[in-house]
Amino acid sequence: MIFQKELIFPEIAHVLYDYFISIGFSETAAKYFNMLGLLLAMLLIISILDFIIRKILIQAFTAFAKKTTTTFDDYLVINKVPRNVAHIVPLFIALEFMPTVLIDFKYADSIAEKGLHVFSIILTLWIVRSLLNTLKSYFKTLPHLRDKPIDSYIQVFMIFAWIIGIASALAIITGFEFIKFITTLGAASAVIILIFKDTILGFVASIQVSINDMVRIGDWITFEKYGADGDVTEINLATVKVLNFDYTTTTIPTYALISDSFKNWRSMVNSDGRRIKRALIIKQKSIKYLTKEDIERLKGIGLLTAYLERRGNDIETYNTTNNINKELAINGRNLTNIGVFRKYVESYVASHSGINKNMMLMARHLAPTSQGIPLEVYAFSSDRRWENYEYIMADIFDHLLAAVPYFDLELFELPDNSVHAVPRSS
Repeated sequence: MIFQKELIFPEIAHVLYDYFISIGFSETAAKYFNMLGLLLAMLLIISILDFIIRKILIQAFTAFAKKTTTTFDDYLVINKVPRNVAHIVPLFIALEFMPTVLIDFKYADSIAEKGLHVFSIILTLWIVRSLLNTLKSYFKTLPHLRDKPIDSYIQVFMIFAWIIGIASALAIITGFEFIKFITTLGAASAVIILIFKDTILGFVASIQVSINDMVRIGDWITFEKYGADGDVTEINLATVKVLNFDYTTTTIPTYALISDSFKNWRSMVNSDGRRIKRALIIKQKSIKYLTKEDIERLKGIGLLTAYLERRGNDIETYNTTNNINKELAINGRNLTNIGVFRKYVESYVASHSGINKNMMLMARHLAPTSQGIPLEVYAFSSDRRWENYEYIMADIFDHLLAAVPYFDLELFELPDNSVHAVPRSS
C-alpha cells in the first residue's frame, strides 16, 4: 500500500493555480493548467539533470578505466552501468515531487506513484543485469574461470531477479503486500514449474556439469545423438552450443549432458599423444612359412637385419637341439611372412619421428575375420593437432601399404564384379 507523502515544497503546489484564477480561469481549468505546468517543469528539470549526471558518470568512469590496469571498469562502461545508475537521482526527484505536481488529482497521484515505483523496480533490474553482464565478461578473461559455464549462473540469478521484480511490481499494482502476493502465487506453483520445466532441468544440469567438471568451454566433444562434433563455444542455462569442424553450429539441451552419453576429448588433448589405431587386413591365403632364401632376401631390409640374424640363430639352435625333422616346414619352429612383417611394422612405427616413444606402441593381430587377418597398429602420435595427426598416420600407412608385397603378403580387397560390356556382333 502506498501512503500519501508530505509535500516538500507546498508553497509551489498552487503557484500557477493562483495566477490562472487571477486572470479569470475557472477553478477546474486552473487546476489542470497548474498540473500541466508543474509536470512540464518537473520533466524538463529531470531530463536536464539526467543528462548532466549521465555525462558526468560516463566520462568519470571512462577516464578512471583508462588509468587502471584491470579490465573490470572497462566492462562497467561497456555494459552501461554508469548510464543506468545515472537514472537513480532523477527517479528519486520524480518520486518526491510527483505529489506536489498532482496535489489536486489524488487518484492520478496514486497511479503515477505506483508507476514510478514499478519503474524503480525495472531500473533496479537494469542495473543488476548490467552488473551481472559486467561480471560475466570479466570472469571470462580470467584463466581459471574462462572455461566455466558462467552464462548459466548469470541466467539463473537473473531469472530469480526477474521473478522477484515482477512479483513486486504486481504486488504494488494490485495493492497486496509482497508476502501475501507470493503466498497467493504458491497455489499456482505447479503451473509455474510446468512453464519453467526446461529452465529448472537446465539449472540442475548446469550445476552437475560444473561440479563434476563434465564439459568446459573450449572442450572438443562428440555427441552422436545430436550430430555434434566440435568445440564447445557456449554453455548457458538452456543450451550448449558446439561449433562443429565443418563450421556448422549444433545446439544441445544442457540437461542432455547428464541424461545421454557423449564423448569429451579433453583428456586426449591434455595428454602427451593422440592415439593411432588402424589395421591392415591381410589375406589368409598369402600367409606362409619363410624359406632360407626368403629370409636371406628379407635381411636386406635394414630394420629387420639384426632381428632376422638373432631370431634365425635361435630357431636353428632350437630345431637342432630337439632333432626336429625339417623336411616339412611345419615341424619345429619357423619364421612366417606375417610374423616378420608384424615385427617390421612395429620397428618402423617405433622409428617414426612423429610417434611418442614414451607411450604404448605395438603391432598386433586381431581375431580373424571373413576378410582376413587384421594387423593393427596401436601407437600415439606426438603431435595432437588434427591436421598433423592425420599427416603422421597417413605417412605411416603409405609406407606400410607399399611394403606389404615385399613380404609376399596380400591385402584384402573386395573383388571387382563390374561386367564389361561386350559389343554385339552385327
